[in-house]
Amino acid sequence: MADKVQLSQAAFDRLQAEHDDLTTRGRIDIARKIESARELGDLSENGDYHAAKEEKGKMEGRIMHLARLLADAEVVGSGDGTGVAAAGSVVGVRYQGDDAVERYLLGSIEERVDDLDVISPGSPLGQALMGHQAGDVVEYRAPTGATLEVELVSIES
Repeated sequence: MADKVQLSQAAFDRLQAEHDDLTTRGRIDIARKIESARELGDLSENGDYHAAKEEKGKMEGRIMHLARLLADAEVVGSGDGTGVAAAGSVVGVRYQGDDAVERYLLGSIEERVDDLDVISPGSPLGQALMGHQAGDVVEYRAPTGATLEVELVSIES
């Protein structure tokens, strides 16, 4: 069984709309491009035809990815006002010994907004942050094996 991917309702709706668009309008547009390119003649030397076929392959790959993602999605609430770090939250963290506060989106890469880096809730840092409130200091084991401390400075839902 595939792991559930936690998505906010907004991200789920956006991905569902993208999937619907690609499976309808997108496929029709690509079919038109391929048909127009075929009319230009010899397919073996037809760059437009090969480009359209490549675009179709990429689009079909995205459609399959979205279908799997949506099927495995678990819609989680962010913005519930509890002040607790959850999937979909933007968190500000300060690493031990550092004065700078870094902002991350806690969630799936598909949740990505603006230029924020994403921390997966299943990663060591993500697991340590989940369920904590601003002001909490949490420890986690980095992939290098070192134990690191971060202060959860802010949470935006």
